[in-house]
Amino acid sequence: MPVSAHTEQFIAALKASFNAGTFVKVSFGNYKGTEEALKQILMRRVVIKREDKLAFTYRYKTRDVVKNYNLDEAISLVTAYLDNGFKIGTLFTTEKDLILEELNNGKVVLRESKASGKAVPSASHDQEKVRLIKADSKPYLTELKITDAEGKVFKNAQDKFRQINHYIEILSALIKELPAGTIKKVADMGSGKGYLTFALYDYLHSVLQLETEVIGVEYRQDMVDLCNQVAAKSDFAQLSFVQGTIEDYQANDVNLLIALHACDTATDDAIFKGIKANAELIVVAPCCHKQIRREMEKNKAKNDVSFLTKYGIFLERQAEMVTDGIRALILEYFGYKTKVFEFISDAHTPKNVLVVGVKRAESLKTKAESEKQAEILEKIKASKAYFGIDYHHLERLLEL
Repeated sequence: MPVSAHTEQFIAALKASFNAGTFVKVSFGNYKGTEEALKQILMRRVVIKREDKLAFTYRYKTRDVVKNYNLDEAISLVTAYLDNGFKIGTLFTTEKDLILEELNNGKVVLRESKASGKAVPSASHDQEKVRLIKADSKPYLTELKITDAEGKVFKNAQDKFRQINHYIEILSALIKELPAGTIKKVADMGSGKGYLTFALYDYLHSVLQLETEVIGVEYRQDMVDLCNQVAAKSDFAQLSFVQGTIEDYQANDVNLLIALHACDTATDDAIFKGIKANAELIVVAPCCHKQIRREMEKNKAKNDVSFLTKYGIFLERQAEMVTDGIRALILEYFGYKTKVFEFISDAHTPKNVLVVGVKRAESLKTKAESEKQAEILEKIKASKAYFGIDYHHLERLLEL
């Protein structure tokens, strides 16, 4: 689009709206330039280190790239983009909208229309995300050193606070798959310091308004004592922590069983407890897949992936996938719809796989279901033979 009087008028209006505080955004489209895969540019106002800037979002076919510029730099770029490539530019303000367009005959026109009704957006560079767990002076967040007394998240606890909310977002979506009122009792196996246990209780009671009992099971007595003290200070009457192992805990009436980063076969113990309790939802984040790795190392089966598993790091990863894959099959055998997905980014922890079992509605035993169970057992048997595995701990617990 050649620089014309209309183009200069458009740029002057952009600068004026920016300085007057009426600027909403700018959009450039109908790109005919030479940069491969570029489709559109969007501009919005941001404040970075107390300085007003314009954020350019370059939208390509498969990705977005964001760059920030001060007003003078932005105006120079706008002039260049309108002069070379973009055939349409639209300025949105709270007072009016301006559309600058180069027609097919090369003529440049400027049209004015009523403001599209948009308010001035937040100029925050990191716009606050709507979170299910809010940092608003909650005693447990303060006691656990996530926030100060005023509810401000400590700088060194930002990652932990994001992790807590991501965890609750995942569980929220899973709980919504169940009939209303299903979750009456929760057991969090290996609850540790209780960050996620407290957050789940808060969500169930404060957001969903449920009267759900939540129990944290933890082997370390000092952690149990600490968490019970925090629960009392928070007036969480239906939250308690007990000392013990996953293996020994009686989970007969649990509807939701959770075990995050339980080491090696402790994850199998947790899944076993959930299946035996007929829990509607089982959620585990496995850790330390030593049992299956030892089996694979001992037997050294010759197969199509032997060229990989001769390397320790690849053997470890293969053992993790085989362990969790068989766990998912066993959950399916016992009537669970299974899901396996990433829990949190591996920037925080390499142990980031979540294995989920959602209990399917009870149904009469049909021939098709019996055949499916037989197929699952055959898959488990074939997988063990392929990788040289004598047994899987969960399989042995359930006497399959």
